[in-house]
Amino acid sequence: MPGGGSPRAGLWLSLIGLLVLTLLPVSLVVGTVDIGVEDAWNAFFHFDPTNTNHLLMREVRMPRTVLAVIIGAGLGASGVIMQALTRNPLAEPGLLGVNAGTTFVVAAAIAFFGFGTLTASMVFGFLGAGIAGAVVYILGGVRTGGSPVRLVLAGAAINVVLLASTRIIMVNANTEIFDRFRSWTVGSLEGRGVDLLLPTGLSVLVGLIIAMLIAGPLDASALGQDLSRSLGASPTVVLSFSALAIVIMCGASTAAAGPISFVGLTAPFIGRLLVGLNHRRLIPATALIAAAVVLVADIAGRLIVPSGDIGVGIMISIIGAPLFVAIVRRRKIAQL
Repeated sequence: MPGGGSPRAGLWLSLIGLLVLTLLPVSLVVGTVDIGVEDAWNAFFHFDPTNTNHLLMREVRMPRTVLAVIIGAGLGASGVIMQALTRNPLAEPGLLGVNAGTTFVVAAAIAFFGFGTLTASMVFGFLGAGIAGAVVYILGGVRTGGSPVRLVLAGAAINVVLLASTRIIMVNANTEIFDRFRSWTVGSLEGRGVDLLLPTGLSVLVGLIIAMLIAGPLDASALGQDLSRSLGASPTVVLSFSALAIVIMCGASTAAAGPISFVGLTAPFIGRLLVGLNHRRLIPATALIAAAVVLVADIAGRLIVPSGDIGVGIMISIIGAPLFVAIVRRRKIAQL
């Protein structure tokens, strides 16, 4: 596997981290209103509340940039775990029904209770992710030693039911409710403020900690349940904590920015090409790669339409699909 050696993997980790650090200031200064480097610096170290650019930097650009990193890291790490669980490099975290659960509860909250603020979407979205994850966990028989295949099948069934239910709600909703839901479901970082940083950041951090704690057992799980047991890894424990990490990270990310596809599929694939299959390296590398992907997509969305904004979810699909096809054509898909 290319990039599998530890020294080379460490070099790639450093380079990916450097790329993310390079993209941060670009994300801060680029947008509908371009902000100079001096203004950006002063906004943080010599803040003037009467300066419009300073307020824009602190209240809009900074939260948006940080949230892009957090969401990217959460979706990327979720994708790694999902692919390790299923031993399928084409699996993505939405297979557990998390995205569908988030979408359904947000749609219900908007349609039935009139909630349309970003904070309310975050709360209800995370609630929906938790409920969907719990139902899939129970139906998948994880407590009784269920297999990853059974878990994914349960997730697929819940996905179908919840997405159909969401469509029923939206078809019967009035135009105002539909517009509110549409603004969330395209996947966007526009208008996300400081209030979303703490809950989203803490959730993703907890998920990443869980992911790193089970990194070793995930390596063993890739060999199959029988071999993983012989190596001292309990398939039930690994499955339980893996599902928990995915629900927390993917749920928080989707609740904050809306459904963003392709990151959890593409970033782990690139991560394996660069650092190999060892999950202690692969999880942080993929989190950084996904953060860079979301940052690039968000910046591109602001540049393509100078007077407006293309949602990051749309831009990731536009950028990610051709990139993924190119990678697949040039490389043999690795067995997990």
